[in-house]
Amino acid sequence: MFSEMMNRREALKLSAAGVLGYSVSNWFNILAAHAAENNVATKNCILLWMDGGPTHKDTFDLRPGTDHGGPYRQIQTSVNGIQISEHLPQVARVMNHGVIIRSMSTPEGAHARAKYNLHTGYREGQGGLVYPSLGSIVSKELGSETAAMPNFVSIGSRAYGSGFLGARHQPLIVNDAARGVENLRAGINQGQFNDRVNLLNELESGFQREHNANTAQAHRTTMQRAVTLMRDTGTRAFDISLEPAASAAAYGNTAFGRGCLMARRLIESGVKFVEVTLGGWDTHQNNFERVRQLSAQLDPAMATLVRDLQDRGLLQNTLVVWCGDFGRTPRINQRGAQPGRDHYPRAWSSVMFGGGIRTGQVIGRTDAEAATVVERPVNTLDYMATLCRALGIDYNKQNIASNGRPIRIVDRPATPIAQLF
Repeated sequence: MFSEMMNRREALKLSAAGVLGYSVSNWFNILAAHAAENNVATKNCILLWMDGGPTHKDTFDLRPGTDHGGPYRQIQTSVNGIQISEHLPQVARVMNHGVIIRSMSTPEGAHARAKYNLHTGYREGQGGLVYPSLGSIVSKELGSETAAMPNFVSIGSRAYGSGFLGARHQPLIVNDAARGVENLRAGINQGQFNDRVNLLNELESGFQREHNANTAQAHRTTMQRAVTLMRDTGTRAFDISLEPAASAAAYGNTAFGRGCLMARRLIESGVKFVEVTLGGWDTHQNNFERVRQLSAQLDPAMATLVRDLQDRGLLQNTLVVWCGDFGRTPRINQRGAQPGRDHYPRAWSSVMFGGGIRTGQVIGRTDAEAATVVERPVNTLDYMATLCRALGIDYNKQNIASNGRPIRIVDRPATPIAQLF
C-alpha cells in the first residue's frame, strides 16, 4: 500500500513538487478510505434451522388453486409482487428486508446426510474427513480468540461442530433458552474456584508435556473456554428474563421464540454465529395442520428478530438465514387419513434477511407445480459460497485438515448468487 511505502512528510514533499499525480487532499482521502476499509464491522449470522425439511409449497412458493396446491391462500408482502403463505403475516411485513431463494436444488434426500451437506457444504464421508460447519467457519474466520463470549452458540438442538478445525471452534450448546447456560455458577466462593482451576491447569499441563495428545489439548481448550465464560459478566446475554416483558412477548411464548430472543441478545454481546432450531417439519402426515401450527411459532419470532435487529442498527451487519434439510414433495401423498408431503431436495426455498445483501427480491423460479427449478438453480456449493460472500469470508480459502490436506472452505465449482451483491 502507498501508506507503507513512504511516510507522510515524504508524500507532502513529492506532492508539492508535482511528482505525485494527485493533491494532498486526495492523498488524505485515499488514506481515509483505506482506514475505513480496514475497519469495516465484521458480519454476524443467525441461522434459523427448520429441522425436518419445511414445505416450500406451503410457506414461500405457493400454488393455490392447483391440484396439489393445498388449502392455504397467498398474501401480499411489503414488496410489491412477492406473496407468501397467509400464515406468515408478520414475516410478510418485513420482506422488504429479505430475499426468497425459490430455486434451491440439493443432492441429499435423507435427513442426516442433507443436514450435514447444508451445514458444511460437503457430503458426509467425502474424502474421509469430518468437515466444519458454517458456524465453526465463522468462528475461525470472523471470531475473536480472546473474547470471553463464545463465537458460536447453538440453541435448541445439537449442532454440527468444528470438524477438523478443532475444539476452539466448537459451538456452545444451549438446550433451552428459558434456562440459559446451565451450571454457569460455581457454587463455591471465588478463592476456592480459582484454587481448583489452578490445580486442574497444573495437572493438565503435566499430562500434555508427557503425552502431547490432541484429545488432551481439546479437553483443555474446552475447559479454559468454560472457565472464561463463568468469570465474565457478558453472560447476562444468556439470561432472557432480563428482557422487558413486552419485548419478550413479541417473539412468542414458545421455545423457538425465546431462542430467537436469545439470539438477538447474543449478537448484541459480540457472538458471531447463532443457530436456533425449530423442529417438527417432517410432515409426511397431517402436513397442513402441522405447518399451520409451526408457522404460528415461526411468524412472530422471525419477524420480531428482523425488526429488532433493524431497530438496533444490527441488521445491516447480521445475516439472518431461514433454511431446512430440503423441501417437500409438490404432490400431496394420500398415506392414511391425514395426507402429507414427503422429502424433496430437487426444488425448494430458503430465505435471507439483512447482512448487507440486496433485499426485496426473489431469486430463481420453479415451474407451475413448484416441482422443477426453471430459473437460476442454486446448489449446495453456490449456497455456501453465497453465505460466505455475504459474511465477508473468502470461500476459496484453504484450511489444513487433520490429514494434512488443504481443504477449501467451499469446494469447487461454486458461484455465489450475483443478484444479491
